[in-house]
Amino acid sequence: MNTTAMSPLTVTPLGFIPDLKNATLVPFNETACENWKEIHHLVFHVANICFAVGLVIPTTLNLHMIFLRGLLTIGCALFIIWATLYRCALDIMIWNSVFLVVNLLHFIYLLYKRRPIKIEKELSSLYRRMFEPLHVPPELFQRLTGQFCNIQTLKTGQAYAAEDKTSVDDRLSILLKGKMKVSYRGHFLHNIYPCAFIDSPEFRSTQMNRGEKFQVTIIADDNCKFLCWSRERLTYFLESEPFLYEIFKYLIGKDITNKLYSLNDPTLNDKASKKIDRQPSLCSQLSVMQMRNSIASTSDSEDGLQMFLRGTSSASSLRNNQQEFYNAYGVSRLQHDVFC
Repeated sequence: MNTTAMSPLTVTPLGFIPDLKNATLVPFNETACENWKEIHHLVFHVANICFAVGLVIPTTLNLHMIFLRGLLTIGCALFIIWATLYRCALDIMIWNSVFLVVNLLHFIYLLYKRRPIKIEKELSSLYRRMFEPLHVPPELFQRLTGQFCNIQTLKTGQAYAAEDKTSVDDRLSILLKGKMKVSYRGHFLHNIYPCAFIDSPEFRSTQMNRGEKFQVTIIADDNCKFLCWSRERLTYFLESEPFLYEIFKYLIGKDITNKLYSLNDPTLNDKASKKIDRQPSLCSQLSVMQMRNSIASTSDSEDGLQMFLRGTSSASSLRNNQQEFYNAYGVSRLQHDVFC
């Protein structure tokens, strides 16, 4: 038997040393670069510079996303130019065309979001004085004043509300132009000036009790223009905007505070009321509705009315009469706490 012919394996002698000098080298990677090509055109490098600059823009920069999308759009456009004119690479051109469209759409959308919001001329002073200091965005203010509200006018002598006749459930208004005066049974209480709520005390006090009537008369002392919201629709809108809801709570509270000053000093003018905006609240003394209620509670006594109109606003006497104020309109202690 020939065992050598039957074995498929070839045995190598132990002392055999391969001839490495005559061996043929086979590269392990056929795509290895043997000769580097020349540097690409300048357009290629400018495109990459745009990408690099866009990616290193700090996120703390206010417009960083706009700059990022803009630079990516420019870089993709330059890549398309390079691939078309200098490289003649169809695949590079197609992919960068897709990236160009995506980044361009993002860039346009970001610019649209940053567009200046045009506020109506009649509302610009209202926004600057009341809402802009509280960082309310112009677009949110536009939504607030662009829905379920309108601008109405009153001529001199016309009534905005009549005591015991006009319902307080229908609307909430801010005076834009002119001056209104508030009175009770013909006795002057205080004035209302532009950029102030007309019926903020009634709005605040009747959130729990509906169907009530105005206890005061509000008459236009000049030709007046005011912004009027539907109360019910405004309430629904504020429930969907928590930030604006808190803003309204603050503004109405501050407006009530200003009316407290006005009740204590009926000669207060518009310039003085602006200074009051920066002073501390008087809610610790009494709410404006309680002051108005004191008039109603002393309606049978002209002496009580005259005493109130003379401005007897000492804290001690007001505290002694608080319970009487609560009972007059049915203003609960909880509503008093809400005012403050």
